[in-house]
Amino acid sequence: MTTLLRRLIYVLPTVAFVVLACLLLIALWKPPLSEQQLPSMLIDKPAPKLDLPALDTKARAFGRADLAAGHVSVVNVFASWCIPCREEAPGLADIKNMPGVALYGLVWKDTADKARAFLDDVGDPYARIDFDADGRAGIDWGVYGVPETFVIDGRGIVRLRYAGPLVGDALTNIVLPAIARAKQTR
Repeated sequence: MTTLLRRLIYVLPTVAFVVLACLLLIALWKPPLSEQQLPSMLIDKPAPKLDLPALDTKARAFGRADLAAGHVSVVNVFASWCIPCREEAPGLADIKNMPGVALYGLVWKDTADKARAFLDDVGDPYARIDFDADGRAGIDWGVYGVPETFVIDGRGIVRLRYAGPLVGDALTNIVLPAIARAKQTR
């Protein structure tokens, strides 16, 4: 009986470690939460007020009036330190070229120099860019991380919040249809 107890003392922690490691690996490969799993209190409500400076002298700032100017607005929250933000750059370029849609950027918790260097590297698709260095405006928008994207109809009403990079199915099956629906609600 003593030999069995000794073996259990060594085997049980090892088995527990393997089980825990497997659970953590499964969590890493699990698909990101969808927008339905991350509800936003902003849906079907006016976009929050923005009173932020432009990123730098190359950019112009945007505010609530721009978001309710009669065209669909897409606000993309990004940062230079965000790896998925690099991955979504081609999708943002597609949105930039859509007629009747304005793409705005919101730099979140970053420095202006690093954000500009990031945009110079991946391309700058934004019509206007606000700079939220301390993240306070992000609180009003319910931002918890980057990238996040909001689709706003022509009256300034938030129609979609998507948390995650705009790549693949997220762009084609979630964001682009939301833009099309927002165009119809003018």
